[in-house]
Amino acid sequence: MVVGHTMMVSPVLHPDGTVTSDNTLGNQGWFEPVVWVLQVMPLFFVAGGITGLQSWRRLRARGGNAVDFMQARMLRLIRPAAALLAVMFTGLWAARLAGVDRQVIQLLATGAGMPLWFLASYLAAQLSLPLLARLHARAPWLALAGLTSLVVAVDCLRGAMPVLAYLNMIFLWCAVQQLGFLLADGDLRDIGRPGLVGIILGSNLTLGVLVWLGLYSGNMLVNLNPPNLTLLLLGFSQAAALQLLRPVLAELGSLAWMRRLIGAAGRFSMTVYLWHLPLLAAMSGMLLLTDLPQPAGGTAGWWWGRPLVLLALIGLLLPVLALVGRLEERPTAPVTAPSRPAAAVVTAAVVVYVPVVDAALNGLTLGLLGGGAACFALAVLLLGRIPVRLVAESAPGGSGPPLPRPPLSANVEP
Repeated sequence: MVVGHTMMVSPVLHPDGTVTSDNTLGNQGWFEPVVWVLQVMPLFFVAGGITGLQSWRRLRARGGNAVDFMQARMLRLIRPAAALLAVMFTGLWAARLAGVDRQVIQLLATGAGMPLWFLASYLAAQLSLPLLARLHARAPWLALAGLTSLVVAVDCLRGAMPVLAYLNMIFLWCAVQQLGFLLADGDLRDIGRPGLVGIILGSNLTLGVLVWLGLYSGNMLVNLNPPNLTLLLLGFSQAAALQLLRPVLAELGSLAWMRRLIGAAGRFSMTVYLWHLPLLAAMSGMLLLTDLPQPAGGTAGWWWGRPLVLLALIGLLLPVLALVGRLEERPTAPVTAPSRPAAAVVTAAVVVYVPVVDAALNGLTLGLLGGGAACFALAVLLLGRIPVRLVAESAPGGSGPPLPRPPLSANVEP
């Protein structure tokens, strides 16, 4: 993800002083079939469904409820985002006062807003998890079919009412999350290897036909925001492939060094995701203000410079991880602390989604960036801390999940 974005962001300073940003990698003709294979965003939601369902069941076994689950999920995701928005607003406002061109500032603000769509979609799927888990327990395949029908209905109506397309940021990713439920409960395992291969081939063949008919773009970046049926078809394929690879993943998960590596990456994954694009945009914007050579995007000089850009970005990320990486950890109160009132948790969710929805529909501005930082900070205060009794690990034993256990999924555990 980080590597891919360093090959996409390419700000351009035009002779008239205007600044635009080109997606150099996305504009390459050979990239469309490659991104079809490498578009793994559905896999994040499948993994979130696996670990989320297991976390929800453990929480219920300890006496927790849906409000406790929502509180824990939001705290885990909102605290790192609140810090990002606050730093971005402060830095960009200072740059504006220093006389930096407004278009450069807007370019940087856009860089901050790009990761927020994933945060909004993932949070919506996770907040819906207790309800969807109940539907899954009653009729797993019917629940998946219902969500799939909603995805198709939205796609059919989006031509007449384009704003409806944003509903699939909820319906589609919740449907992909349901695939994680099926993996967690072993429903896909019961299909058998021939059936799993059939799902992979069938979903990709269906996707190819839809693209050939011109109903959808073959570029999975174009299909990503707002998402459409193509991402759900990729989700079916990737979930089946994940089940096929289960023995290999289990073998890798048994290696101590692999557990440590993935556990360390998981502890900081949300911070890396949220910060890498704003830092890349800031670095690119600052370079526009210097006299350093600026090769045009897609030229040989531009491509040869990508490794240096990646190294510089990693150098910027390391101190960020040291300073704010701990915000991904769960703030816990004593075991005697009461759970938060449902009204406070629901209000926090509303407060978070107001700026996020505005940014999705109208774009992120400097003012909205400041308002979003304030809303996220207010949400963190409303959510408070999680009582220790709700975050204690469950006792070992039982059959266990069909895929590698925590801490491999450290970031998506509440």
